[in-house]
Amino acid sequence: MEQRPDWLAEGVDLDKPSAARCYDFYLGGAHNFAADRELGKKVLEVVPNVKEVALNNRAFLRRAVRYCLDQGVRQFLDIGSGIPTAGNVHEIAHAVDPDARVVYVDNEPVAVAHSRSILEGVENATIVQADLLDVPDVLEAPETQRMLDFSQPVAVMMVALVHFVPDSAQPSEVVRQYYDKLAPGSYLGFSHVTGEDFPEGVEGLVKLYENSTNPVTLRTRAQVAELVSDFELVEPGVVYVPEWHPDSPEDVGERPEESIVYGCVGRKV
Repeated sequence: MEQRPDWLAEGVDLDKPSAARCYDFYLGGAHNFAADRELGKKVLEVVPNVKEVALNNRAFLRRAVRYCLDQGVRQFLDIGSGIPTAGNVHEIAHAVDPDARVVYVDNEPVAVAHSRSILEGVENATIVQADLLDVPDVLEAPETQRMLDFSQPVAVMMVALVHFVPDSAQPSEVVRQYYDKLAPGSYLGFSHVTGEDFPEGVEGLVKLYENSTNPVTLRTRAQVAELVSDFELVEPGVVYVPEWHPDSPEDVGERPEESIVYGCVGRKV
């Protein structure tokens, strides 16, 4: 039994791995527990490049945020934001405009606790503990209402998130509920794990995550496009994350499909 940290809220199961804490492990963070590291090491056996996968996904998030800033958006709603690491949305946004406003959302208590610690004293950024599926809990939270003006464009980030939503929860309808609340000119940054072109290791990853708090559902490029079909996709559409607006051709690599994650950005017209 792992010793329980003093700051950790009661009710957090340290014996069952969580996606947020495993992701923190892949990124080299320190806010994970033995169960998370055990699962993470098993995932490394079936997907040896999983740490690179996580880094590629974070790089996509940064590029998507920068793109939205370039389009004039100054409000961000990062759902499933995870445990804070370098290159958070508010850091990217505030480097361009200190008045940009950011609301983080996560249902993982460790992620929320560390976000609150990091955001203490930071103006124009806050954290809400809520679940993507509970749309009113996200959009009507006092912190969200105080920070964001939904009559103006908002960039919503759902990065490495919706593959944890099973088909039974109707993810397309969930995304549509957020779309309906957004003003024209708003954006959605979206990424999703797939096994379409690199199935061997990914199927093993799915099996390993079955007993975690966040089982994974793989989807094809067409299925990902359907999830975000209310939005008008920015070129080049749904592609592997290294291929979406890379900073340089070298960042794409010879086999972008090994990133096992599709990414896209869409605009509400």
